[in-house]
Amino acid sequence: MIKEKTMSMDLNDYTIIKEGEAEILMHAKNEVFYNKTQVNNRDMSIAVLRTFISKRKQEHDALLSKRTKSAPKVSENNGSTSDVENKPNESDMNNEKSNGECEGPEEKSQEEPCTTSEEPVKIEGKVRGELKPPRVLEALSASGLRALRYAREVEGIGQVVALDNDKGAVEACQRNIKFNGSVASSKVESHLADARVYMLTHPKEFDVVDLDPYGSPSVFLDSAVQSVVDGGMLMCTATDMAVLCGGNGEVCYSKYGSYPLRGKYCHEMALRILLACIESHANRYKRYIVPVLSVQMDFYVRVFVRVYSSASAMKNTPLKLSYVYQCTGCDSFHLQPIGRTVTKNTSVRYLPGFAPVVPQECTHCGKKFNMGGPIWSAPIHDQEWVASILADVKSMKDCYPAYDRISAVLTTISEELPDVPLFLSLHNLCATLKCTSPSAVIFRSAVINAGYRISGTHVNPLGLKSDAPMEVIWDIMRCWVKNHPVKAQPADLPGSVILAKEPVLQANFARAVASLSKAQAKKVARFLPNPERHWGPKLRAGRQITSKHISLLGEEAVNGHLNQQDDERDAKRQKTENTTENEANADTES
Repeated sequence: MIKEKTMSMDLNDYTIIKEGEAEILMHAKNEVFYNKTQVNNRDMSIAVLRTFISKRKQEHDALLSKRTKSAPKVSENNGSTSDVENKPNESDMNNEKSNGECEGPEEKSQEEPCTTSEEPVKIEGKVRGELKPPRVLEALSASGLRALRYAREVEGIGQVVALDNDKGAVEACQRNIKFNGSVASSKVESHLADARVYMLTHPKEFDVVDLDPYGSPSVFLDSAVQSVVDGGMLMCTATDMAVLCGGNGEVCYSKYGSYPLRGKYCHEMALRILLACIESHANRYKRYIVPVLSVQMDFYVRVFVRVYSSASAMKNTPLKLSYVYQCTGCDSFHLQPIGRTVTKNTSVRYLPGFAPVVPQECTHCGKKFNMGGPIWSAPIHDQEWVASILADVKSMKDCYPAYDRISAVLTTISEELPDVPLFLSLHNLCATLKCTSPSAVIFRSAVINAGYRISGTHVNPLGLKSDAPMEVIWDIMRCWVKNHPVKAQPADLPGSVILAKEPVLQANFARAVASLSKAQAKKVARFLPNPERHWGPKLRAGRQITSKHISLLGEEAVNGHLNQQDDERDAKRQKTENTTENEANADTES
């Protein structure tokens, strides 16, 4: 009876927040960090995690099937089945290791990519391990909402370990685990620990590691890439967008080892800088990454990468990285790969990339270049994964609180050109030339009619990705200006220098069939407005709310909180005055 009373009293001090199937208790004060805006992030992570579990199972089944097929051949060559049982096919084992797939118990070690159960299953004379449910590490858990949603909503999930180095956050997380019932209690465990130390002392132990810090993840990356099993998944968020997008280039270089540029593509460049940084940390341990999905949403970037170990595959890293040259006068940019390969017969030589890719002055407008990078210039999405994730999201529409937003983002990503780094802004091109803007359909048609590919980008509704060189882009714009003349401008302006040249290519603005994507043709929403005012990052846990936070929280929320504080202060003062008065009366009477 006393316990029930205490629990009811405790609940009166908390607000119950429900998201998906999980519920958490949040104290009225800002003691433990919770960000409502990150519902998009959590939904996207759950969608990717579901697909990862499915793909992991398919890869494991394919590996078992391959071993089963190779077993009879080996037995024929060796003449006895017992030898096969004791000695697995050596070439198979090498392939499995290089591909980062699951090894059987014969080769069981700490470097095993997929953890297997202690009770192996016999398949046609060969002993093979069952695939264990994936273990997930949420390195910075705060209230534990993400860990609880993983445990309650993702079918086939194993143990979820939630870490935090704040005692109040761990207590809140443990309270929320109990509040969510037996399923959460059996799967989620919370620890008070420094995430960096914990990950370093648990190498290659987790199938999924989730990093979602308040700010930059750079200090956690070195230990995170060591904690993931071979073929496992690293999910990483960076919310320090001002740094990644060029607001403080020197700070970005110190944190991520790359210099950002302030072009219209800066948010995509932020994604690519983060990927290059993760790859750099992985390479130190003979590991490399394969991105499956990279997203810029709201006020942050979020990447999902698989981590593999291979000293030979790691040599390809310089081929995936490039420096960026951005013209200071016009919208032209150029990429310079760090490395290249030369193949002779069956041997491959790794050599430095050819340079320079640009002269001292821009060939289009005559201005100088700013140099940024290195950035990840290989594909940032796996389109097969994107299609699978999108199909899963659509089939379980009711399970995602932020369904509209994440389905819109995934739809746009599914139509992006995967092999084209960065993008152009049509409005920027027109601003350089001081001309009226063609519609996106007309411009896309001209590019397609010239024999090149073009698509949108999920990062910017006005962004256009194309494999057409800048010479072709400016020729199309010159042809457009001939039909839509501009006012006379000073001869030294970049736009005047560009328009002074005659176009080599005669643009064809006839409507092309592929000028609209499938989603556009079906009028599927791709860029949605924020669901409410003041949608964005909230205060760090423990920060006192003041009037300067109106832009983050809204005037009503801030004023309400300040009024509540004033009321509490007045009540406290009144109580103190009454106590003092009573004591004075007692002294007088005595």
